[in-house]
Amino acid sequence: MLSPQNDDTDTLLPLLRVVVDNSQNPIFLVEPDLHIRYANRAAHAITVQLAVSTGRQPSSHRVSELHPDLLPSFALEMAASAGEWNGEVALPIGQRRPLVLMLQILAIRGADGTLECYGVSARDISFEYARKSELQSRNAELEVAYRRLKGAQDQLLQSEKLASIGQLAAGVAHEINNPIGYVHSNLATLQEYSKHLLTLIEAYDRLVEDSGCSRARVEVNDLRQRLDFSFLQGDLPQLIEESREGIERVRKIVQDLKDFSRSDARDKFVLADLHRGLDSTLNIIWNDLKYKAQVVKTFGEIPQIECIPSELNQVFMNILLNAGQAIAERGIVTVSTSVDAGQVVIAIGDDGDGIPEDVLPRIFDPFFTTKPVGTGTGLGLAISYGLVKKHHGTIDVTSTPGEGTLFLIRLPITQPTDEADQP
Repeated sequence: MLSPQNDDTDTLLPLLRVVVDNSQNPIFLVEPDLHIRYANRAAHAITVQLAVSTGRQPSSHRVSELHPDLLPSFALEMAASAGEWNGEVALPIGQRRPLVLMLQILAIRGADGTLECYGVSARDISFEYARKSELQSRNAELEVAYRRLKGAQDQLLQSEKLASIGQLAAGVAHEINNPIGYVHSNLATLQEYSKHLLTLIEAYDRLVEDSGCSRARVEVNDLRQRLDFSFLQGDLPQLIEESREGIERVRKIVQDLKDFSRSDARDKFVLADLHRGLDSTLNIIWNDLKYKAQVVKTFGEIPQIECIPSELNQVFMNILLNAGQAIAERGIVTVSTSVDAGQVVIAIGDDGDGIPEDVLPRIFDPFFTTKPVGTGTGLGLAISYGLVKKHHGTIDVTSTPGEGTLFLIRLPITQPTDEADQP
């Protein structure tokens, strides 16, 4: 291990001067008033480079004249108080990339403790800094690409789940439809049978009354009173009719569920009635809307369009559910359709809380949600956006906080040939 050797100062100083002069790192001695007392060869090269970039004369003797940021004032203050400062400075030099220096500033004091000058050693790390910046930029790009890929993957998984749920719902609806069918048929038959039986009973009543048999009349009247036949006679047809109405509603819900979840073979584009899709979707989610919103439908005359109905039903459901959730207590949800410039336009609006201006540009981003943790995935509108794009349509939103939100979906009536023919 090397140890300090005592040597004659007059012999040592010239040697040190040679070492410092020929060092590849710029070395300055700077007085407290920022005059440059000494600069080695590498430092002279830096001063020329800075002088040329700033348009000043290379013979400048003040650090601030070379570049105002070469020695930051706070760095000098910290070196004066702590004895040393280490850090980086980036110096712009015209159109080129900045000159980045790693500085070590030492406060050199005399025997009486007075600050005589600053010793400044610099190392050019511009290349390393540029590489680091490039790597950070590439890393940021990779992070963005990863997030997009992750979002696409999650959307794909969600779509696959929805497709599976749709197939399951369609199967369940089909199975439910069978018993509902014969119950509905049996109720119709029972209604006819009950009419015949009541007619027959009325005929027997007339025969008993006309027979002149007082004992039979007493027994029949007593039985009518005990069975409350008058009430039964009026209530039985009403019960059957209400049961038929209930079964009709169940049949409609099951049919709407089949329409909503219908997945055409290999998701091919088919001609479909959007009004039917909107009605079936509203019927499916009615339980979520009926306590909070009045739904106002204004359907115009629109043609059938080429689409994948189950996917558009998913879009309608996501937007309608969001509309209902935007209404705090009681409000109005509007659904209208029209034709404009050869496209079908579906407008879904609400008079709820609205969307803040700073949030509006992000509502279609995957995983972005303003809902509390655990109540929303942030995928609903992102998936809707992707499905509308898949149909070569557009989806736009306007919103005013405190007044409501309006979604406008524009869909082509006919898909491009290469898309519509895809399996």
